[in-house]
Amino acid sequence: MKALLFEGPNRLEVKDVPTPTAPQGGLLIKVAACLICGTDIRIFRGKKTKDVRIPSILGHEFSGVIAETGGRVDGFQIGNPVSIAPVVPCLTCYNCKHGQENVCLKRTACGYEYDGAFSEYVAIPAAAIKAGNVYHAPSGVDLEGLALAEPLACCINGHGNSPVKLGDTVVVMGAGPIGLMHMMLAKQSGAKVIVSEPSENRRNTALRLGADMVVDPAAQDLQTIVLENTYSVGADVVILAIGVPGLVNQAIDLSRKRGWVNLFAGFSVGDMPPIDVNKIHYKEVRVTGTSASSRKDHEVAVKLIANRVIDPSKIITHKYPLSQATEAFRTAETGLGIKVAVIP
Repeated sequence: MKALLFEGPNRLEVKDVPTPTAPQGGLLIKVAACLICGTDIRIFRGKKTKDVRIPSILGHEFSGVIAETGGRVDGFQIGNPVSIAPVVPCLTCYNCKHGQENVCLKRTACGYEYDGAFSEYVAIPAAAIKAGNVYHAPSGVDLEGLALAEPLACCINGHGNSPVKLGDTVVVMGAGPIGLMHMMLAKQSGAKVIVSEPSENRRNTALRLGADMVVDPAAQDLQTIVLENTYSVGADVVILAIGVPGLVNQAIDLSRKRGWVNLFAGFSVGDMPPIDVNKIHYKEVRVTGTSASSRKDHEVAVKLIANRVIDPSKIITHKYPLSQATEAFRTAETGLGIKVAVIP
């Protein structure tokens, strides 16, 4: 089969590799689409190295059709369209037993510990079936669009960490695919949403998708605008959806006292700017991160897509065949599009 091999920092190449078989008790999936994540780009550029094998096949935001079963796998048959939550919890560690499976101490993940979905086929281990990580695609749902379920699930997890309530004002910093999904979820929760984004194209996209207000932080004073729109109090929730650590202090400044600041984006190793801890101390700001998602988050994401509450076609702006996967990465890296899909 064809696959995009990661062979080290700045080294990606489409090659012929052996087609995997379904593991005993597991599944072999014919990939319908695999989306490029910001984490994939950081791995490609050598800015994330933990748990990354060389060589390996990246890709964890995907959907597909069952091509083979490893023996009898209850509830699944060849030809079933499916969505896969890529992070497999052990279900036995302390975190799993205390309802925190997204930060499982012994988790394994597609595109990390085992090969991912920038390929024609991907093997899903039996542990993923036993844990309930594979979901049947709802009738009529666009299978390529269903690949968006994984990043959407992560956003749903983030909203649980910094809860948005009716009437809240939410500031989303960054209008990439993650920021846009956060904005759409916040609107569904009944919030007013202000999106900060230097790209005019992405600001316009945010407006089309329902943002109440967009701000160009390079030309406008974001903090003044937030205060003017919150009775000089500050935002209830601030979501940092771009991996720029230097924006953390500004995110805290934008928050009201006892507000929430969600450091959602992944940050590059070693990029550690100073943080004014007194701002956290005196404002009692609640600062949280967000790591991956749970199986429940993924199930909710599948339902939101199936019910057209979140429309993937508004987020997935570019599609490339697997043979042009390296070009797809370049497009994703430039930020010209929103979400970029690789179609085997």
